[in-house]
Amino acid sequence: MDAAPEAFLEHLRVERRLAARTIAMYREALVRLVRFAGDDGVALRSAQAHHVRGWVARLRGLGLAPRSIAIALAAWRGLYRWWGRHGLVAVNPVDGLRAPKGAKPLPKALSVEQAVRLAEHEADDAHPALAARDHAIVELLYGSGLRVAELIGLDLVAGPAARGWIDLADASATVLGKGSKRRSVPLGSKALEALRHWIAQRVQWAAPGEPALFVSRRGTRLSPGQLRQRLARGALAAGVPTHVHPHMLRHSFASHLLQSSGDLRAVQELLGHASISTTQVYTKLDFQHLAKVYDAAHPRARKRG
Repeated sequence: MDAAPEAFLEHLRVERRLAARTIAMYREALVRLVRFAGDDGVALRSAQAHHVRGWVARLRGLGLAPRSIAIALAAWRGLYRWWGRHGLVAVNPVDGLRAPKGAKPLPKALSVEQAVRLAEHEADDAHPALAARDHAIVELLYGSGLRVAELIGLDLVAGPAARGWIDLADASATVLGKGSKRRSVPLGSKALEALRHWIAQRVQWAAPGEPALFVSRRGTRLSPGQLRQRLARGALAAGVPTHVHPHMLRHSFASHLLQSSGDLRAVQELLGHASISTTQVYTKLDFQHLAKVYDAAHPRARKRG
């Protein structure tokens, strides 16, 4: 490869201390840049924006994914920017060019059967109090659609410094969501039952004066990492055939509620979405569910034997 791009890669390795994997991806992108310029008879330092647009089109023709094209553009842009700082080029021909947008993957949700299996799983834990806590957590994540930060931010009772709290008498939880916006969500009968069971056990673990509803073995507020680890372990024990993370239960809450009610606005309010467009992604999950039902049941969809 041309000595100039090699010098840029050395700069990234020594001065910027980029990871070896990043250097390797940038090297691959710069090899392509040198080859494209050579094929077109263009000196790299004389390349113009229309040249670069053509080379991006060639990347797409090679079948590169949008993310790979974005990495290539980052490497090319960085090279010309580095040359610009050394006075070797007057303009950066890559500035203003963006990689094509890739399809945004749909959120992953459990089936109703899998979610219910996880919620009803009775953990065989050496510490019954921890099993009670984990059960209450699953019921709140799936039954109320809470975010991780909202759940671990809950206190046992309301207070001036509380980010969120539960009200068993009112069967509701008040949480502090994104944008520091408060909202109240209902607690179902199963969640109330699980919470009462956990609160009765909580006294064994909570440190004196600890306000958090969910605490760790140390008696302090449960951390996001601890929650994710316990949930993944519980899902595995329940026989759920996928890696379960907390946000998957929020997705499952929204998807299953929309399947049953069809009320997009209500789901938006319960999730605390500022924009209805954010909630609309779950209509696609709902359509996928309906499509599967159609394919399995409708006589005009089934393949004839």
